Amino acid sequence: MQVGESGGVAGMTTYHVLGPLAVRDGGGDRTPRGPKIGKVLALLLLRAGEVVSVRTLAEELWDERPPRTAVTTIRTHVYHLRKALEATDAGADALRTEPTGYRFARLPGPLDAEEFVKATDQGNALLRRGQAADAATLLRSALSVWRGSALAGIDPGPVLSLHVEHLEELRVRALELRIEADMACGRHRQLVPELRGLVAAHPLNEWFHARLIDALHRSGRRSDALRAYGAVRGLLDRELGLEPSPELQRVQQEVLTGRRIAVAAAV
Repeated sequence: MQVGESGGVAGMTTYHVLGPLAVRDGGGDRTPRGPKIGKVLALLLLRAGEVVSVRTLAEELWDERPPRTAVTTIRTHVYHLRKALEATDAGADALRTEPTGYRFARLPGPLDAEEFVKATDQGNALLRRGQAADAATLLRSALSVWRGSALAGIDPGPVLSLHVEHLEELRVRALELRIEADMACGRHRQLVPELRGLVAAHPLNEWFHARLIDALHRSGRRSDALRAYGAVRGLLDRELGLEPSPELQRVQQEVLTGRRIAVAAAV
């Protein structure tokens, strides 16, 4: 694929939810204006192939307090979306009216979230086949698609909030896989600053803490690794009243003994 300067595929309309909602083509920005029409578009994109009921749209737009004009207002938003689609290669017919709501029978164009998920799955497969360097490159490229928080700039209602949480979980998983691939390539020293930032941003994510301790240890910084373990142990006790996970305890033992401890295979 040839990527155009506008951030989309040259000659094709592209749709973006990994950051601010955006619709782009070779002619520039085609994003529909208005917070509610943006929510409708985002929900239809993220549920492409499914019928999004009028009731679901009303719940997203007004939570539990829809106005009397809710159905009419939703029809108006859909009308404006169709008009916007007329100017794209998808055409207005891409948005179908169904007995209970509306749906994109298929995605009207490439969606960054779909491409991100595919690339993450491919990177995971490469990593499991022992191709760590290729996996790290692909996963780094996949993560670079993100332009901020999912649907940044939109105040998500109860329905879109679940989709945002799901996308952010996928982002963290892709990041974990990329770190795993980089560590398999021996890039422990390079990872230490990034991992320190990640444990600051995600203080209760024990996986990030474990990787920081491991990276410090493999970089020859044994005392720093033990201090990092003490810090997360204290944090978990203060915040949750919990002891470190078995994985964190295993990593600590590896630092203390200088020997790798085999992890039992899942049954």
